Amino acid sequence: MSLNIIDLIKGQLGSALVTQASSQLGESESGISKAIGGLLPAVVGGLANNSNNPAVLDAISNAHSQGILGNLLGLATNNTWVQDLLASIFGDKLSGLVNSIATYAGISNNSSASLLNLVTGATIGSVGKYSADNNLDQAGISNLLNDQKGIVSSLLPAGLSLASLNVGDWAKGYKFDNDNDAIKNGPISTPNPIPTPVANAEPKIEITRDVADGGTFPDRPTTNEGGSIWKWLLPLLLLIAASYFLWKQCEKKETTTTTTVAGDSLSTTADTSSMPMDTANTMSTTKTDENIDLNGTMLKGYKGGMEDNMITFLKSGSYASAANDAALKDNWYNFDHVNFKMGSSTELEAGSQGQLENLVAILKAYPEAKIKIGGYTDKVGNEAANVKLSGERATYIKDWLAKQGVASQVTGADGYGSEFATVDASASDAERAADRKMAVRFTK
Repeated sequence: MSLNIIDLIKGQLGSALVTQASSQLGESESGISKAIGGLLPAVVGGLANNSNNPAVLDAISNAHSQGILGNLLGLATNNTWVQDLLASIFGDKLSGLVNSIATYAGISNNSSASLLNLVTGATIGSVGKYSADNNLDQAGISNLLNDQKGIVSSLLPAGLSLASLNVGDWAKGYKFDNDNDAIKNGPISTPNPIPTPVANAEPKIEITRDVADGGTFPDRPTTNEGGSIWKWLLPLLLLIAASYFLWKQCEKKETTTTTTVAGDSLSTTADTSSMPMDTANTMSTTKTDENIDLNGTMLKGYKGGMEDNMITFLKSGSYASAANDAALKDNWYNFDHVNFKMGSSTELEAGSQGQLENLVAILKAYPEAKIKIGGYTDKVGNEAANVKLSGERATYIKDWLAKQGVASQVTGADGYGSEFATVDASASDAERAADRKMAVRFTK
């Protein structure tokens, strides 16, 4: 196969579009990303299964001249030609696909349907551009789509299958070949080869991969003695393994819960007593999201975590009574969930956005409050690079907050590198995780 269509499309569905779609649809960025990850191979599979459909071929042929890729967010709203095309591709399975993706990604059905329109437009537009750039006629486009049939199922993310997307009848009823053959009816199976007789050959015994009636393992002789042995030996082995596991669990000492990311990505730990520049965050060893009261609005966060401590400080009047910035500069609040991908200053780990949204809610509830963002690293690596990376991460959060309408309340963003790190560079990665973090403090 010469080309994977999905590689063409991914460039159109980057983090900037995810952020814009999240804002437009009112969903979390992680939910949008997850939905797109499930929809993309499903749409490509639908197109591949309709590689000779005139409506599909016409849409791709005309896509480049219509400038579809320049208005992908516009396709997320009701768009007649996209919806007609989807109906042609998926038929009565369309609503099931929308429902399955909504459940999988934790978003609404309306958002799932909008993203399906967007992903379909991105796919049609990307394939159309490629076809125009490479002078493919409709026969060439059909062959390109046919080439995708052998890889679609393998590209679905964990937790999804064609059957789970309510296109199970389609997946069971047809077999995708890597050749450019027509789709074949019938379940996917490999027939047993018929051996060619050889004159004077000794008879051969074929050992099957099925489990024998006696309960033996498939590649071993199926004697009555073997079956009887394993009937009592296997449960005994399992019992021994279970007993060993329970013994090791009882032997373990109570430890704090730690979430770490290898390398230079940021981490959060349950025990923050050793974290630099933080006099506010003292959390229990077991972290459980609870309702944090923000003047009648409930935020999900940890008791003793960032949101809880910031709200308590604001409610106490301590911020209002602080004489100047110097009275606030040593009181930092560590983010519990906000982490960047390893080595990146622009890509957050999944699950980070929720706490940033909580911070926005706090700032909007207290419009007089101002904050500053700080980024930190451990002592490993070049310090100039650490300062640069931590500063870029802090700036990214500052800019993200500005997009949510609280720009006037975020006064600065600084990267401190390993300046305040307390764990030696020779310590384990798990120990050094205490120094890799993002934090926030109040300012005047």
